[in-house]
Amino acid sequence: MPLPHIVIVIGVTGSGKSTVGRALATTLGWRFHDADDLHSPENVERMRHNNPLTDEQRTPWLLRVRAVVDQAVRDGSGEVIACSALKARYRDTIAGGVKGVRFVHLAGDPALLRQRIEHRAGHFAGPALLDSQLEALTPPTDALTLDVQLPVDALVDAIVRDIQPRTGA
Repeated sequence: MPLPHIVIVIGVTGSGKSTVGRALATTLGWRFHDADDLHSPENVERMRHNNPLTDEQRTPWLLRVRAVVDQAVRDGSGEVIACSALKARYRDTIAGGVKGVRFVHLAGDPALLRQRIEHRAGHFAGPALLDSQLEALTPPTDALTLDVQLPVDALVDAIVRDIQPRTGA
């Protein structure tokens, strides 16, 4: 079975994880998963009311994201996952010990992130959660880090260039 190719697009709320992840998956012809869809209804309500999750509340969600990674390994398929993965231990839970995973960290100016959040509709994570996420963030040292102010197509191009040796594309 070929080595799976899994790109996990990470960052705080408003960084564009889902938008970039979907565009990347489309470009590569891979499956896309938004980890936000894996939150329990209770956790979504907590966040909708501007309550950051505790590690205890977050753990089952992280394990559901890990299940997506493990399924990709079994399938040998290309996958793109959008997931906040703010702390190193969260990233270890999600992908620790799995070969063929590349983290991409979308980072940006907090004022820009706040502006994006304030102008988006329909998402449960509002601007009040940004500060707690920025405080919790431990930027990865082993990820491709990109500036969120770049256009989506430029971000996707940079990611594709970064993973080309891994995909043989």
